[in-house]
Amino acid sequence: MGRFLLSSLKEAAVVAAATTAAAAGGQSLLGSIKIAVLPVAKVFTLCFLGFLMASKYVNIFPANGRKLLNGLVFTLLLPCLIFSQLGQAITLHKMLQWWFIPVNVFLGAVSGSIIGYVVVTLVKPPYPYFKFSIIQIAIGNIGNVPLVLIAALCRDTSNPFGDTETCSTQGTAYISFGQWVGAIILYTYVFHMLAPPPEGTFDNEDGNVPLKIPQKDGSPENVPLLEQEASSMDSNNSNKGKMKSFLLFVYEKLKLKQILQPPIIASILAMVIGAVPVLKKIIFTRDAPLYFFTDSCIILGKAMIPCILLALGGNLVDGPGPGSSRIGVRTLVAIIIGRLILVPPAGLGIVTLADKLGFLPADDKMFRFVLLLQHSMPTSVLSGAVANLRGYGKEAAASLFWVHIFAVFSMAGWIILYLNILF
Repeated sequence: MGRFLLSSLKEAAVVAAATTAAAAGGQSLLGSIKIAVLPVAKVFTLCFLGFLMASKYVNIFPANGRKLLNGLVFTLLLPCLIFSQLGQAITLHKMLQWWFIPVNVFLGAVSGSIIGYVVVTLVKPPYPYFKFSIIQIAIGNIGNVPLVLIAALCRDTSNPFGDTETCSTQGTAYISFGQWVGAIILYTYVFHMLAPPPEGTFDNEDGNVPLKIPQKDGSPENVPLLEQEASSMDSNNSNKGKMKSFLLFVYEKLKLKQILQPPIIASILAMVIGAVPVLKKIIFTRDAPLYFFTDSCIILGKAMIPCILLALGGNLVDGPGPGSSRIGVRTLVAIIIGRLILVPPAGLGIVTLADKLGFLPADDKMFRFVLLLQHSMPTSVLSGAVANLRGYGKEAAASLFWVHIFAVFSMAGWIILYLNILF
């Protein structure tokens, strides 16, 4: 009798445990959906407000105003956010621990390019847009959109990554640490892939003229001054002239002027100062004499998220424009599916493999979450800026419009999956 009672109690305990686990799993799933959907809903709300203010019915956010706000965000607010958050979180030891973040950005561009090549080969877009379509699939937004999502996620006290301040600081630091690699990829690989097509490829009546190709005429009046100086120095066999010519060549080939943008300079400064304990103590410690500068950057950085979302929503008021008809519906659908549906599983495979090989810091869920986000974002807005420089401005605007519209739904789905995998 005693054994029967003991056995019954054990069975009851097992059933109760199973029921509790099932209930907890249900609550976890609902909690994951809430945590995933709310940040995207916040982003959508702010973008809609920007769209409403820029619409013809309200019209208090005209194109010139959006352009100025974009410039303010890019040159001041975003660098301040990166400098303050990354500088406070980074150390030399952490830089060695976080080495996979820039590698993940590079692998994301490689895997995205392979997927883009396969998709574009199957779809066969119009001739001038083959490489353009590959880039639209390959290059995701590893900076602005993840920063916005992390900020919205961390504002919720029920987020699974800890208290609000720790969650925000860590997430922003991880995202900022990989931005310099993204900038190098943009202004080397993307810049090269989007080389202007031959003259006459586009219809000049539509106003979409490729970037002018410099003439190869060797006459002195057609040769830039710097090239004349370099040539004259080479002719004199001057070591100084050769060195200057070599530096000019490297500067031009690496596109250093384009790469060294304000957010990248802020990232480099934050890493240098954060890696030197003396400098970090002087600038980033709360009681330090120069902490007023860091605190000012924190104040300005907090304005970055609402400003960039208002500007993004305002930019959508122009719609896809004539670029959609040039690319074609079939190519646009292929870009959306490739970027938002096919690329993220490849990123999940990369991060999972890196975790199994021991490349990632142990028990750091936020680290893994940021790595996964880097593969799940819509096409980079900066790739659109590069495309505009290379003569594909209207096509890039159309692609970015549709990808960002559908990304509202895809990001929520992928975040739900990632949270269930991580927790």
